[in-house]
Amino acid sequence: MNKKTLAAAGVVAIALGAYLFAGNTEKQKPEHDIAPNIKQMVHDFSTGNTTAQSASITSGQLIVTGDDSKEITYNLPEDEFFLSIAPYIDKTHPCAIHSLTGCQGEMTDEEFSVAIEDSEGNSVRDKTTMKSQDNGFIDLWLPRDKTYHITVEHDGKTAESAISTFENDNTCIATMQLKDKQSL
Repeated sequence: MNKKTLAAAGVVAIALGAYLFAGNTEKQKPEHDIAPNIKQMVHDFSTGNTTAQSASITSGQLIVTGDDSKEITYNLPEDEFFLSIAPYIDKTHPCAIHSLTGCQGEMTDEEFSVAIEDSEGNSVRDKTTMKSQDNGFIDLWLPRDKTYHITVEHDGKTAESAISTFENDNTCIATMQLKDKQSL
């Protein structure tokens, strides 16, 4: 009887150890891989279709803190960089890392003409009409590890800026003040 009890206890100990090891392995994964619908997730947070306690986006990760205060991180695509631009006339805010759930731009639901060229002068986005969202931002996905020149126009006013999409670059551009073309 002692041998059977000892054997059973040994089997239980091994099973429990395997279970705990497998659970620990899962907890040690520091990040989630790219979610299959990462762009849709970012869009849904940005437009308010999905809510969370907070959602911010760095040059490499989407960081979501759920209503249960649990933080989940998703890696962004290796070849694309997320950038959110809030053109403004009078009011802006200092920002580097875009908060999809907190940043608020001045010009909501407005149409802008947006043109983007890479550092060699190649057009990445021809003058395209884009509408700012309820949060006043225009969201873009651009190729990584490049420098760009962006021009935003609205009602005869223009803003121009150099931007880049390298690791640790800003994802929130709230410095593009629209001015009359002659004052540029």
